[in-house]
Amino acid sequence: MTKVTMTVNGKTVSGEVEGRTLLSGFLREGLGLTGTHIGCDTSQCGACVVHVDGKAVKSCTMFALDAAGSTVKTIEGMANADGSLSVIQQSFQDHHGLQCGFCTPGMVMSSAALLAENPKPTEAEVRHYLEGNICRCTGYHNIVKAVLAASGQDVPAVAAE
Repeated sequence: MTKVTMTVNGKTVSGEVEGRTLLSGFLREGLGLTGTHIGCDTSQCGACVVHVDGKAVKSCTMFALDAAGSTVKTIEGMANADGSLSVIQQSFQDHHGLQCGFCTPGMVMSSAALLAENPKPTEAEVRHYLEGNICRCTGYHNIVKAVLAASGQDVPAVAAE
């Protein structure tokens, strides 16, 4: 076992991990941050996306030890300081960008990374950026609307693919 220390959602945390412990497992089991979902364990679904040093990362592809000393933000850290939903979270709610909710944490985290890189993406750019996230319920249209709305853009009728 090795001690790992990182900053998660603004707080310094430490824990003992095996070398093979994935960041997703450390967050969920070691820290109790179960908003980071594990959907496939193979990097295919994107349900486990978190931000590591400001970059979107599928946490099932990174060892916890590799995140030592890093700043990690999970879905639990996305809310505003007063506890209200962030603009992106509120937009997902307002535009029905979720159904069962399983993909939602990863979609929100990926969307936040996209908007940090590209504050006014086109519909095509949103769709391209979110290709690494799988949603089995919504058909993506309302997720795209939510991201566009969160960017402050008018939300057009999103064309079906």
